[in-house]
Amino acid sequence: MELSIDRLTKHYGHKIAVDRVSATLTPGVYGLLGANGAGKTTLMRMLCSILEPTSGEVRLNGKDVAGMGAAYRDVLGYLPQDFGYYPTYTAAEFLSYIAALKGIPRDWAGKRVKDLLDTLDLTPVADKKIRTFSGGMKQRVGVAQALLNDPQILILDEPTSGLDPKERVRLRNLLSEYAGDKIVILSTHIVSDVEAIADQVFVMNAGQFIMRGTVPELAQKVAGKVWELTVPREKARLWQEQVTVANYRHEGEQVVLRILSDDRPSAEAVACEPILDDAYLYYFGAKEA
Repeated sequence: MELSIDRLTKHYGHKIAVDRVSATLTPGVYGLLGANGAGKTTLMRMLCSILEPTSGEVRLNGKDVAGMGAAYRDVLGYLPQDFGYYPTYTAAEFLSYIAALKGIPRDWAGKRVKDLLDTLDLTPVADKKIRTFSGGMKQRVGVAQALLNDPQILILDEPTSGLDPKERVRLRNLLSEYAGDKIVILSTHIVSDVEAIADQVFVMNAGQFIMRGTVPELAQKVAGKVWELTVPREKARLWQEQVTVANYRHEGEQVVLRILSDDRPSAEAVACEPILDDAYLYYFGAKEA
């Protein structure tokens, strides 16, 4: 299976939301990173054929998805950033309703709904109304509806939003296992989620892919630019005003700063092995990221 993105572009008047993006995707997990307004959601909506591109095309196994209609929707699962639901439906009722809309045979739909409720730890609340759910529980219902038709292409926009750490790990493991023979595209602001499971990462800015590669490849782009420096607590704020600080931790009266800088910021600074978070912050800046 191959999903090909060929010079995909979207204009809104004079604003370019997505600018000639190209990529070829085969089974695996693809992480999509970028600051707000980078074009991630617009790109994902075009991949789902919800939004018509200004130019360019998306092809599945060589066929333009714009002309595939229902045949493409049958192999697609999508979780938008804010998915719609009926608050008076129970979780089981809502998933059964979505299964009917997707044309899933009733006998298979019942088993599929039960399995997904179990997988996403929703069985204890299956008969409770969605309006009573926490944000994380609603998000898990959203993931379940995207998985109902066992899609070959799964596109998730901020799926870990509202999930607690345990739920995030559960979802990451589920997606990693699911992507064995399927394409999973995951957009998130939580870099650690991408770092944990993505086979390839695309970093987006101003509608374009400015970086792409594996997690180690992208981390190595800032090799020699990551430092740790221990300073007195009263001087920590001054350093934060002068350099990009990726992280800091207290050690007694001292503070250990993780600094991103082209040059050694101080003679006492120690070089560190970079991680994906460092690369993201280096290219976007701490405030923008």
